[in-house]
Amino acid sequence: MTLTQHENGTRWLEAAGVRPTRQRVTLAGLLVGDGQHRHVTAESLFDAAKGQGDSVSLATVYNTLRAFCDAGLLQEVTVDGSKSYFDTNTHDHPHFFWEDDGRLTDAPSDQLVITGLPDAPEGAEIASVDVVIRLRRKGTAG
Repeated sequence: MTLTQHENGTRWLEAAGVRPTRQRVTLAGLLVGDGQHRHVTAESLFDAAKGQGDSVSLATVYNTLRAFCDAGLLQEVTVDGSKSYFDTNTHDHPHFFWEDDGRLTDAPSDQLVITGLPDAPEGAEIASVDVVIRLRRKGTAG
């Protein structure tokens, strides 16, 4: 990890009041160190850390991602009710899920119009609406 990645990761954590432990800084640097937004799974982040020689367990990656979500640093996007992706862009926006390669990307929010949401049940309010648009390459059977 470069010094800049390390510094950006540390600043990102400190701005949210998250204690910057060595492993958290390592994972934060991989997530935001280059200033780009990304969508990761726990497994892909674990592989990235391992690929640069960092010693971190998969359980630690899961726990750290959960802590980052709790601190408002990440948005969890669930696909198929079981596969979770973690997005560094925490603003409300839709996603494309590319079924052919299991990839999640941002969709243009300025083209999405949602009208006619159902009324929330008595005693509840709508907290958010998650939009995941599934894509497959043309000519691919489903």
